[in-house]
Amino acid sequence: MKPNKKKARNSDEREFGGALGATCIPVFLPLTVLYLLSVCRSPAASVLQWPPPLTPAAHLWDPLAAVLIGGWLALQSFLYLLPIGKVSEGLVLRDGSRLKYPINGFHALSITAVLLLVCLWLGMPLGYLFELILPLAVCAIGVSYLLSMYLYIRSFWAPQHALSLGGNTGNPLYDFFMGRELNPRIGDFDLKYFCELRPGLIGWVVINLGMLMKEVELRGSPSLAMLLVNGFQLLYVTDALWNEEAVLTTMDIVHDGFGFMLAFGDLAWVPFTYGLQAMFLVVHPQSLSTLGAAGIILLNGIGYYIFRKSNSQKNQFRRDPTHKSVAHLETIATATGKRLLVSGWWGFVRHPNYLGDLLMALAWSLPCGMSHILPYFYVIYFTILLIHREARDEKHCRAKYGLAWDTYCRRVPYRIIPYIY
Repeated sequence: MKPNKKKARNSDEREFGGALGATCIPVFLPLTVLYLLSVCRSPAASVLQWPPPLTPAAHLWDPLAAVLIGGWLALQSFLYLLPIGKVSEGLVLRDGSRLKYPINGFHALSITAVLLLVCLWLGMPLGYLFELILPLAVCAIGVSYLLSMYLYIRSFWAPQHALSLGGNTGNPLYDFFMGRELNPRIGDFDLKYFCELRPGLIGWVVINLGMLMKEVELRGSPSLAMLLVNGFQLLYVTDALWNEEAVLTTMDIVHDGFGFMLAFGDLAWVPFTYGLQAMFLVVHPQSLSTLGAAGIILLNGIGYYIFRKSNSQKNQFRRDPTHKSVAHLETIATATGKRLLVSGWWGFVRHPNYLGDLLMALAWSLPCGMSHILPYFYVIYFTILLIHREARDEKHCRAKYGLAWDTYCRRVPYRIIPYIY
């Protein structure tokens, strides 16, 4: 009877709308990416305009885009395999083992930056990425589908202890979406860890640079708004790669299998929707006053300070609870032997890093003005994402920590925004 109970429990706990959501999302999200890019390039830039600005099918494919995507993945794979940086161990797996991960993402970003400078010095037209953006997105989506199919098929040869608890339900559509295998590897090459921070995240800032260079072609120099968007988002990506080791304790790495959800998100959704502001500014230039720019910089600075300080405090506590920077913080004991922070940043709200994230997201959109909703897609989407992620964290922590989590919630009643939510 135990297998049947487990199967029933998995059915009850399916996320993202269960099998129906897992069927619809892989269809509608790729279409959403292409639609948003088409709208961003249109004169009206209205997400509700009718008829919608659909791009002709002939403009969705360009062999050069396929070459660039293939070359980009090959370059980032090569940089991942370089024996530079340190090697860290992940958390203990169900079989008691710990996987090793190369911590060289910042090195990859730095080498990529040098290569881009060489390209600019040689006069390569990086602004042409603006014309190629839709074919590039189509190719990235195609790679996401192919990778997801490979991951699903290979998972049937993985041992039982290597499977994700949430993506091994027996429903093919749902398991394809969520990912059956937790840490799929080809030799020492960890596919999920590689995709999490490398090709998509670094690709995001490369696309932004392409949009900046396109603006230089059109207007002779980049606008202040374009410089702010590029600078803010480059800071965010640089921070993520500088603190790459912290990703080893996130839900994506520890809990979620590697399927279409993460593959598409990493390779297509992030680079082609997170940077919509830069593409919007190419077609719809905005002027910013010095005072307005100063206010936006201040908002981004506050958001980044909250985001970095809270994440650093959490990561330091996880590594060494006796360290002088966190030893004085108040904690609650749990039945698992771990302790929960109830002071410092994590006594302020339950997810102070999410609050910082949202403030930065707003700062990225404000340089685009207030006349269009499209540049605010990211902050709207990210708010929904973080609320959903907070709910997933809540469910996971309640199951893991039990009564201690209830005590924590009474001590820290606000989830993300103090006195509001």
